[in-house]
Amino acid sequence: MNDGFFRPIFNCNSIKYLQHLKLHIIPSDLLEQYKTEFLETTLSNFDSLHESDLSIETFSFYTSVSAVFSSRIEGENIELDSFIKHKRLGVKYQPDYTRKIDDLYDAYQFAQQSNISQKTINQAHAVLTKHILQKSGQGRFRADNMFVLTKEGRIEYVAAAPEKVKDEMAKFSRDIETLLKIELSFEETLFFASLIHLVFVKIHPFQDGNGRTARLLEKWFIAQRLGSKAWFIQSERHYYEKHQTYYNNIRQLGLEYEELDYSRALPFLKMLPEAMNFKD
Repeated sequence: MNDGFFRPIFNCNSIKYLQHLKLHIIPSDLLEQYKTEFLETTLSNFDSLHESDLSIETFSFYTSVSAVFSSRIEGENIELDSFIKHKRLGVKYQPDYTRKIDDLYDAYQFAQQSNISQKTINQAHAVLTKHILQKSGQGRFRADNMFVLTKEGRIEYVAAAPEKVKDEMAKFSRDIETLLKIELSFEETLFFASLIHLVFVKIHPFQDGNGRTARLLEKWFIAQRLGSKAWFIQSERHYYEKHQTYYNNIRQLGLEYEELDYSRALPFLKMLPEAMNFKD
């Protein structure tokens, strides 16, 4: 497994510097408040993460956890136990039961061997939507308006207009590139990882698979900053266990993309550190 670790180019670890950093789309205004409420135990919890005894050369337990629970957030009906039997022991199920989760598992494996860029984000999306979208929509930005609907059919969120998606994603990618070049503390890394997750979801650049891609990106960024131990964080499982809170926190920012209020993002940003406390 490739750590994908980036050595920072600049030494700029102060809140003041980061708040005035010229990021194009990822906000940093909440950083000071975030850090004052950050639990010291989070770092020790991260340091204690290790690969599961169930993992073997051809199978990763925590990649399975990520793929299963990120898929379950999106309504896929699959049990972790069944998927582990499928991946580790070769147990055969009906294809519809496992193939979307297989694709997401493959996307996590792709990310573990790749550095983040706009190209690799699109490639990962193409992998994870292999059995969700037609070929024409895999790894390609949408050309239509996008609405997120409630179960009752009401509009819950209006994403970025299609003509703005390409430019917004270009800003997003440049911001990630910048954040990978500067020195960040552990707390700052988690802060920006959560915002990468949130900003991507709000742009909603693809026809489908945006949530799965956003959760992958969050962990991908941490892995490039802090090393491969990041892939053992059970963030997707935590978000699934708290999925109502997860969605409520995403909704807090507002209904329309052009009117999003990231000053309301703190409850969402706190969820990733909480995931470090998740125990099997």
